[in-house]
Amino acid sequence: MEANAVIRRAADIITNIAHDNPRIKTNIRVEGGIPPLVELLNFPDVKVQRAAAGALRTVSFRNDENKNQIVELNALPTLVLMLQSEDPSMHGEAIGAIGNLVHSSPDIKKEVIRAGALQPVISLLSSTCLETQREAALLIGQFASPDSDCKVHIAQRGAITPLIKMLESSDEQVMEMSAFALGRLAQDTHNQAGIGQRGGIISLLNLLDVNTGSVQHNAAFALYGLADNEENIADFIKAGGIQRLQDDNFTVQPTRDCVVRTLKRLENKVQGPVLNQLLYLMRTTENPIQMRIALALAHLCDPKDGKLIFIDNNGVEFLLELLYLSGMKQQKYSSRALFELARKATSFAPEDSAPSSPTQRVFLGAEFVNNPTLSDVTFLVDGKQFYAHKICLVASSDIFRAMFDGLYKERNAQNVEIPNITWEVFELMMRFIYTGRIDITKHLARDLLVAADQYLIEGLKRLCEYTIAQDICVDNIPLMYDLADTFNASAVRRACTLYVLEHYTKLSSETWFPMFIKKIIPEIRTYITDILTRPVQASSTVV
Repeated sequence: MEANAVIRRAADIITNIAHDNPRIKTNIRVEGGIPPLVELLNFPDVKVQRAAAGALRTVSFRNDENKNQIVELNALPTLVLMLQSEDPSMHGEAIGAIGNLVHSSPDIKKEVIRAGALQPVISLLSSTCLETQREAALLIGQFASPDSDCKVHIAQRGAITPLIKMLESSDEQVMEMSAFALGRLAQDTHNQAGIGQRGGIISLLNLLDVNTGSVQHNAAFALYGLADNEENIADFIKAGGIQRLQDDNFTVQPTRDCVVRTLKRLENKVQGPVLNQLLYLMRTTENPIQMRIALALAHLCDPKDGKLIFIDNNGVEFLLELLYLSGMKQQKYSSRALFELARKATSFAPEDSAPSSPTQRVFLGAEFVNNPTLSDVTFLVDGKQFYAHKICLVASSDIFRAMFDGLYKERNAQNVEIPNITWEVFELMMRFIYTGRIDITKHLARDLLVAADQYLIEGLKRLCEYTIAQDICVDNIPLMYDLADTFNASAVRRACTLYVLEHYTKLSSETWFPMFIKKIIPEIRTYITDILTRPVQASSTVV
């Protein structure tokens, strides 16, 4: 027994001195240390066997010459048998040694599989030892590398269920390695469906909340693979996966890039049978699932399907219900979805973002603005005379037409007093009437809007609304919305609506916001309905 202890201590010393020391690893091979270690794998004392396996595990790590010699000495069959030992303490060193031999060595990996390692390794996924579980999951991931043809065989032999269970482990390394293995297995179409049906999607989504970059990244990569299978799309969405992916709680950029690719992959799947399935679920399932589907489809759907989903199948009402009744997090999801829906819809069937041209066709030109030449009417503004021409005024506005072509007293008057409008604003309004274009500064835009609304000059009103909309911010949006209501400024009202949806998080901290959002929900409904039912503009082709 004392001799056995000496042998075991010698193997342990080799393990200790070779750890993270490439030169000593090489010296051990050169001095003939590997053959006796391989022989000790068959030693009667299991403690010696375990020590020998541990030493081989260490000297084979990132040393190709050592790995090749260990394999040439026929160590693999014995290491595989050790995986099946009734002594659990044997499993960790044996599977660690096999893992180091396989790493970056495709030929050795094939030999390990031929030696019958696959099923014992899968069995060790259910080990009570966390280190053994971790090593087993890592080895499964190596077996399932992109160049491997055994991904389906691994799943058929029962690896998926224990790997998914390991995602719930209290040990981050176990979670990381199981996600790594599932990510590799998910590169096969058949495995994608199997992982999804066994509940892997929810468990992987939960790992995105783990504040460790490697865990997040392996989970994100696995989800990317699962998103390639149409059978998984509904489960992704029902689990709230789209919102989880968009939360952007990721610690490293490669994970963010992977998530972007996953969302794009999901977007490409939402059509045909997948879309029909989601619409059926949105009509028939319980309310929380209906809301998740509506949230997801706002981001993933093709713009041409917007009316079908959100008007014909009532999807917009689920989004508005979230905005009105739910907690802040769900409200933010809803506002983001509504904003994305509006963005997509306006790009598909665009409304005019720039002001429309004036409707009148008579423009006398800038030289006739306040010019007495041929003037047939004079306005009194701020006590000063302003010379004008009725033909231009009548062509520009129904109010001026009624004033000068109807039964009003101004019809034959030579001087018409204009109350409640400053000279500066009136002069700008006249310049627009005479030329069809002006530059509007922010400080005059509101007063000019009032004048344009009073005299029904729609082109000028649109110009004013466009200028005012550029000035919307957190501090003034309630005032802007009231202004839009007072003067029926539809462009300002819709700009306010979009601003609220886009900046919901920032606005939500304002004390007045809860009442304000409830006030404008009808406008949000009207706006979304309008843009989704707007006819698509045919693109013109120049021949």
